[in-house]
Amino acid sequence: MLSRSILNSSNWASLRGKVAVVTGGGAGIGLMIAKGLVANGAKVYIADVRAEVTKKVAHENGLMDLHMDVTSKNSIAKAVKVVTESDGKLDILVNNAGIPGPTSPYLADIFPRKDSEETISNLLFREHDFKSWTDVFSVNTFGPFFVTAGFLPLLEAAARTQNLVEGETSSVINISSAAGSLKSGMIAIPYGTTKAALEHLTTVMAAEFGRNKIPVRVNGIAPGIFVTEMNPQAAEVAKGPLPGGINPAPLKRPGRDHEIAAAAIFLASSGGTFTNGITIRVDGGHNLVNP
Repeated sequence: MLSRSILNSSNWASLRGKVAVVTGGGAGIGLMIAKGLVANGAKVYIADVRAEVTKKVAHENGLMDLHMDVTSKNSIAKAVKVVTESDGKLDILVNNAGIPGPTSPYLADIFPRKDSEETISNLLFREHDFKSWTDVFSVNTFGPFFVTAGFLPLLEAAARTQNLVEGETSSVINISSAAGSLKSGMIAIPYGTTKAALEHLTTVMAAEFGRNKIPVRVNGIAPGIFVTEMNPQAAEVAKGPLPGGINPAPLKRPGRDHEIAAAAIFLASSGGTFTNGITIRVDGGHNLVNP
């Protein structure tokens, strides 16, 4: 019979003794998740390209700072070395670092076109460029692949050397976006495209690791609107339809810190051990009422 104690969330959600890295953890959703992990007992590194900002935030929140650029293999390797020398393992990797990329506000008639006769197709071709698309893919999609690959030996080490219950694993969590599964571009076509690609990458990595007997689960979280550095006006924006959308999320408010942290804690803990290769949408129902 299953022990009642394991059904108590303070037991299955405990992260005591676990080591975590959260990329882009110096602010926003990354910091919300990092705080949630440390509150449940984990040692948490917030990895960010902004060294001074990260150091200050880490000191204020009981976190470890780790300088890392997710678009540089050399920088990733240096970060892996730091964690290797300090801990020799990594139980939890949260790939959260992301940038918005170029937008096209005229798609939602937010700003009038300079030339009323100019077509959207002409604007898209003229105002977008390969470099801006490559930059956003480099951070949002390529970054999670290379960071996961770089830390994979430490993730394996955590699963193989901790005398875990049979079937338990280390955990990778890719932070996608509700924009990745919308049919509307929400005025940010490149951003949503990178997140759709990240959700596919999540599935592929989970399948390949499982097929190759690598004891590392890979899941994703697709947040809706939260108050972050990229979206400081979220509380007001959430009251109505988002740009390019039709309806506001049913709750008509942004998500709260513990609501996104709870999803990550579940996936990272023994409670999520039987969950692999999926992306959980935490968007207040936004995508249910929008195409």
